[in-house]
Amino acid sequence: MGLTKTNLFTVQQNEFADVARVLGHPARIAILQYLAKMNSCICNHLVIELGLAQPTISQHLKELKQIGLIKGSIEGTSICYCIDPEVWEHYKKLFAEFFETLTPINNNNCGPDCC
Repeated sequence: MGLTKTNLFTVQQNEFADVARVLGHPARIAILQYLAKMNSCICNHLVIELGLAQPTISQHLKELKQIGLIKGSIEGTSICYCIDPEVWEHYKKLFAEFFETLTPINNNNCGPDCC
């Protein structure tokens, strides 16, 4: 398959797709839920909490960090991760706007057997 034609779509559509792709893995959802609950975290805690291998956790953290949802700081030999509240609010707004624009069309010509 050829290159994706992202230039055919709006900035918002591309951004939404990028975030949706990253959030499309249950381990990343679990990581975000844990970070939100703890308000900060050291990577080794995620290994214990989620039961996934360190390299797997690191890969998921990398994906979340690339879209800016989380940020990390080095503390000794560990990296402490937390949710970036500004980016979180931005994506929250992006998703809200997306779902608000998708109001189902009330088609009076459609009967009870309409899909």
